[in-house]
Amino acid sequence: MLISILNFLFFLVGSNSITAQQLQDEANFKEHKYIPGYSLKKRKNPEMFQGNKKKKNYFEGWYFKMVSADDSSIISVIPGISLSENGNTQHAFIQIIDGKTANTSYYNYPIEDFAFSKKNFAIRIGDNYFSTDSVVLNIQNDTASIEGKIYMTDQVKLSRNNKKKKRIAIMGWYRFVPFMQCYHGVVSLNNDLSGTLKMGNKTHHFNDGLGYIEKDWGQSMPSSWIWIQSNSFDTEKTSFMLSIATIPWLGGSFTGFLGFFLNDGITQRFGTYTRTKLQMDTSDSDTLKIIIYDKKYSYHLKASRNNSGILKAPVKGSMDRRIAESIDATLNLTVKDKNGSVIFKGNTSIAGLETVGDLKELSDNVKKGKPKSED
Repeated sequence: MLISILNFLFFLVGSNSITAQQLQDEANFKEHKYIPGYSLKKRKNPEMFQGNKKKKNYFEGWYFKMVSADDSSIISVIPGISLSENGNTQHAFIQIIDGKTANTSYYNYPIEDFAFSKKNFAIRIGDNYFSTDSVVLNIQNDTASIEGKIYMTDQVKLSRNNKKKKRIAIMGWYRFVPFMQCYHGVVSLNNDLSGTLKMGNKTHHFNDGLGYIEKDWGQSMPSSWIWIQSNSFDTEKTSFMLSIATIPWLGGSFTGFLGFFLNDGITQRFGTYTRTKLQMDTSDSDTLKIIIYDKKYSYHLKASRNNSGILKAPVKGSMDRRIAESIDATLNLTVKDKNGSVIFKGNTSIAGLETVGDLKELSDNVKKGKPKSED
């Protein structure tokens, strides 16, 4: 109820006043000094801004995916910052991809326009606002007019399935390794949406829609990776994500993976750190076949790309790499228990899919197992 009231008040204020309405305990990235207690707070809450001490060779970005109730609109918005390897080039940015048209756009802002909350996950880039429960866009220039407010409610957080519901990190203990090239976090496994977003002459309506939020931060994205995500299944509040990547490690590298499956109120995590096994068929880069299996379940998935938009990705902090992402890919997912009984079977044509770099390198480095093939 409190969030609803706050969202309503925020709606009345209007997006044009966002510069006057500062974040709770706002800190400007360029000007802030030591923040007492912030290091411990951000360590416990990976969704918060992690780069408050960084000056160079660093990026951080949040990924907000929004799907309308009738599936006619699929929009992903990615706000973040980029600090070049030597620190001479610094800027904030907002990337947007339209899953229906595959059109992408990248809006560059002076680093002075980036601010973050000292208390929780909330950032501001110019007249644009992003937090766990709301997105406000107000982008106006010679080539674009984008404005609107989207609210996220009934969020599902990543937690242990017990009475305490203690928060956990999707990376497990790797989250605390200080020399990782890139870190990954999941902010909201699934959430409901409301609000509208006007892009040019088209208005996207997100009332009763579905949302998903994750993030990355560090120096560079991996040399090779696969990312698959969807929470647009026929079964309500079902969400799936899998990330497979080449991980630099002590002078060498290995293929690591992580992910989750949310269904019927239960979240199952899997990853390299849980001793889960993985089998991949990447012979066709447009259609992937993957099996994940542990002591309890096996996850059989087939993902095929559709329209792809070109996004910018970081290399040593600079957004100099170009990658293709499809957010209207097809995903077929079957989950079986250890006896081979099907406990979930779902198909969706609204899935995120990225296949970047040398996929053969990924599959060759995966520890080979002997899962049962899908019938």
